[in-house]
Amino acid sequence: MINSVGRDIPDQVLKDTGMKVFQGSRARNAEEYVKAAPKVRAWIDPTESKMVADIHEALVKCGIKDGMTLGFHHHFRNGDKVVNMVMEEVHKMGIKDITICASSLGSAHNPILPMIEDGTVTGIQSSGVRGKIGDAISNGKLKGYAIMRSHGGRVRAIESGDVHIDISFIGAPTCDEYGNCRAVGGKSDCGVLSYAVVDAKYADKVVAITDTLVPYPNMPASISQIDVDYVVVVDEIGDPAKIATGAAKPTSDVRKIMMAEYCTQFVVNSPYFKEGFTYQTGVGGASLASTISLGEVMKERNIHMSVGIGGMASAMCKLLDEGWIGKLADTQDFDIDAINNIKTNPNHIEISGSEYANPMNKGSYVNRLDVVVLAALEVDTHFNCNVVVDSNGMITGAQGGHPDTAAGAKCTIVITPLLQGRIPCVKTDVTTVTTPGEDVDVIITEYGIAINPKRQDLIEAMKGVKLPFTTIEELRDLAYSMVGEPDPVEFGDRVVGIIEARDGTIIDVVRQFKPYEYKD
Repeated sequence: MINSVGRDIPDQVLKDTGMKVFQGSRARNAEEYVKAAPKVRAWIDPTESKMVADIHEALVKCGIKDGMTLGFHHHFRNGDKVVNMVMEEVHKMGIKDITICASSLGSAHNPILPMIEDGTVTGIQSSGVRGKIGDAISNGKLKGYAIMRSHGGRVRAIESGDVHIDISFIGAPTCDEYGNCRAVGGKSDCGVLSYAVVDAKYADKVVAITDTLVPYPNMPASISQIDVDYVVVVDEIGDPAKIATGAAKPTSDVRKIMMAEYCTQFVVNSPYFKEGFTYQTGVGGASLASTISLGEVMKERNIHMSVGIGGMASAMCKLLDEGWIGKLADTQDFDIDAINNIKTNPNHIEISGSEYANPMNKGSYVNRLDVVVLAALEVDTHFNCNVVVDSNGMITGAQGGHPDTAAGAKCTIVITPLLQGRIPCVKTDVTTVTTPGEDVDVIITEYGIAINPKRQDLIEAMKGVKLPFTTIEELRDLAYSMVGEPDPVEFGDRVVGIIEARDGTIIDVVRQFKPYEYKD
């Protein structure tokens, strides 16, 4: 069946999942549903302890068995150790057919690859998958579908009951003996636990895993004692030094700095750059650089940001400390500076994933965004974006909050280079659609800026602005003239992954990777 972005979703996938095809970003607006609820075991005996000796005992007390869905969060990013230690014990116990439902997975989780191959793990649900696990899914080694959701989409799926988590594991930098968890105050601080809140509220069993047990009560708690069944103390839950890796690092690339400057000039000449504007940036190098240059213009013109939203890094925290931002509404910290800032600045606040980006509650923070600046692996002439599958057809990225913020913001700007090596990033059609073009307003490359024709208001606002404006078709043609038009990616027949739109419908699928065959 063809969906609204022109992707053919196989009937068998629709039958297997019971899902529907994507019909547009606002197709389910005002739809009603009843929130799901977990099974809750009452703790009435005040002498009963929640402390258990180790992860094995926690799994036994939680009734681990074949076929369960286990929940995890990713606030430690590449420094996470919780997923591996839990799954190692699950593997030792001989449990099979597990679905991992994580807010994201990365190269830190490469050790679970053998568990995919031997059937311990048969399903993966995540914002995205990097590293060897992404390779394994692309090559058809996962028995079931890998379902990739945005951060808001994951919360929606759990709150609505589309996904039911049997046991959730919360990596807590500090925790008391009764289960009050905080993301600061320990030896492995990660800043916030925003994406873990929905797991704690909706999983049947919740296990807090900490390396710093503190006196009761551990307040103010990100995860409350009323949602935690058991507490385990281990040597180390994560390495904060590995949070700021890869895309989350600042850039010194001249090309990216140029794109960042174009972005800043576009923003400050838009109708949205005014006192009290709201803003979010992604974690790409150019996106982070644009925050720094935007801050300089804010100071020059005495313009203040009312709230910065989403994942935080040092640049936003510095502007907060200097008084140029009123509040930071934080869902994830991308560097040590951001982790330390939330400990000291009372205007740096933690919000839950549902408050941040759930499309089917009574109003999330992304709906209040004036401007969001994002990155992408590919964009196309329909303004569709791809942030999960690379141009060779391998799963290598994550949706994160990309579709959520694009749908909510008044102005969505996507920064991407024209080429990556000899591969065009601006194409006729992206390899995989993760964010629909209806939600993307501006594409910025080092060779020019294209405004979505549907945004005639922005086109009018930019008249007379000295920036290299062009059309998306001209950017594509320039890329093709430089390296040639790429051949379509050849996939196998089997669907290995589902790209779920934030509203729970299917926006695209990922088919099994087909290695290139060289011909004489």
